[in-house]
Amino acid sequence: MSDIVKDAYKNYLHQLQVHPLRTKAITAGVLAGCSDATAQKLSGIKKLQLRRLLLIMLYGFAYGGPFGHYLHKLMDYIFKGKQDKQTIAKKVLVEQLTSSPWNNLFFMMYYGLVIEGRGWGFVKNKVQKDFPSVQLAAWKLVG
Repeated sequence: MSDIVKDAYKNYLHQLQVHPLRTKAITAGVLAGCSDATAQKLSGIKKLQLRRLLLIMLYGFAYGGPFGHYLHKLMDYIFKGKQDKQTIAKKVLVEQLTSSPWNNLFFMMYYGLVIEGRGWGFVKNKVQKDFPSVQLAAWKLVG
């Protein structure tokens, strides 16, 4: 690994220790933006939709990072900081049964209402129609 990458990673880990919420929010925003830019390119869009990209970054920054931060703090409190394999499996199960459906539902509503600018009736019908298959896909094990 180059010295630049090592130094950047060391600084990132330091920021996680000193400013965990801010660092996770920024990281989630950047990763959401990178994911959307990649998705747009893979879907064949010729010109990047900057508004969509920025709104998805906002979602990651304002919701994804903070939600994940506080969810994992809560999980550590509930499971008293245990790190054994059985506890980790329980945390994954709790997360998949609670926050995974909520996050998918919330993102579908955000995408429809904010990013696409659709009305509540349209978004509600789309969520009712598509949410079950979206959530089932999120729960599938890839093997």
